[in-house]
Amino acid sequence: MSDVKQNFIPYGRQSIDEKDIQAVVEVLKSDYLTTGPAVQRFEEKVAEYVGSEYAVSFSNGTAALHGAVFAAGIGEGDEVITTPMTFVASANCVLYQGAEPVFADIDPKTYNINTDEIRDKITDKTKAIIPVDFTGQPVDLDEIMEIAKENNLYVIEDAAHAIGATYKDRKVGSIADMTMFSFHPVKHITTGEGGIITTNNRKLYEKLLQFRTHGITRDISSLSENHGPWYYEMQFLGYNYRMTDIQAALGASQIDNLDKFIEKRKEIVQKYNKEFSHLKEIITPYQSPERNSSWHLYIIQLKSELLSINRKGFFEKLRQANIGVNVHYIPVHLQPYYKELGFKTGDCPVAENLYEHIITLPLYQDMTDEDVQYVINIVKKLIVEHQIK
Repeated sequence: MSDVKQNFIPYGRQSIDEKDIQAVVEVLKSDYLTTGPAVQRFEEKVAEYVGSEYAVSFSNGTAALHGAVFAAGIGEGDEVITTPMTFVASANCVLYQGAEPVFADIDPKTYNINTDEIRDKITDKTKAIIPVDFTGQPVDLDEIMEIAKENNLYVIEDAAHAIGATYKDRKVGSIADMTMFSFHPVKHITTGEGGIITTNNRKLYEKLLQFRTHGITRDISSLSENHGPWYYEMQFLGYNYRMTDIQAALGASQIDNLDKFIEKRKEIVQKYNKEFSHLKEIITPYQSPERNSSWHLYIIQLKSELLSINRKGFFEKLRQANIGVNVHYIPVHLQPYYKELGFKTGDCPVAENLYEHIITLPLYQDMTDEDVQYVINIVKKLIVEHQIK
């Protein structure tokens, strides 16, 4: 096999079939393009799949998180605990409401938020926890929900990576007060852009619905007055965060293939693990026996002390071989904006150390056996070439 593959292999990408295309075409030919019946169908299918009472779709995952933070009543002067090992949206949504994100360090084995760190960070100002199911592996939900109950906090689970994952045989999306899923094209299923919040709480559900539509309601029982059947009220400052029927139709079609997509991802992970687990220069992902990951990302950790090439060099050589590796993530508190807010290097040493050693390898359901084997061969070749003699 050649050392250079002609076709670029990205770290992730969407999988669209003819059924998906036809679902979107049907909406384009219908009377509804924005928020209409397809959105409701998609929300119902997601709620049924994860086992939640309600689901509210949004224009993207960040907007969904913002809606959840609002629905939890979080505002100026409040604190929300989250992880630094995530995309910036998990913390930015707190800032949008004028509250302060507080970063709890991660577990060095799972890379998820450390529950002991959560307990240490709780103050009188803490109002919620936003744990992140990093790479698709659920956080310790029982422990986190217990912490929240003891301290009267909301749990807003950022499950952008974890649709289809299970925790102790329960689907992610049915356990936390609110759970966010993302439908960006690199995720398991896509709506182009899009996100959703699932919940079992009727009051939170109603707040989320109103928040995504400018704070407007037509619910007669909620109106302060009523001028007639046309009447509506904007009761608070909401946002235009609605999903379109075009997006929802794609998502409703995609979810029919979700379990198949996850199984394919697991097959690829098994091949990676089989080939990489015996290499002393690499740490493969840990998988808790009680948490069934849906495998959004496959991340290896390089033991740089055993290699004569650093992580940057390893990354560049993989890219030169047309393998679209990435790094997930730069710890949020190390971003320049967050440093201006007072966060600094040393705040979360476990996450900071992990960041220096990780690389994300390609993982998506349309990878061919040849693609997977090519990635394996190049990684192993680089390891052999750059071992310390």
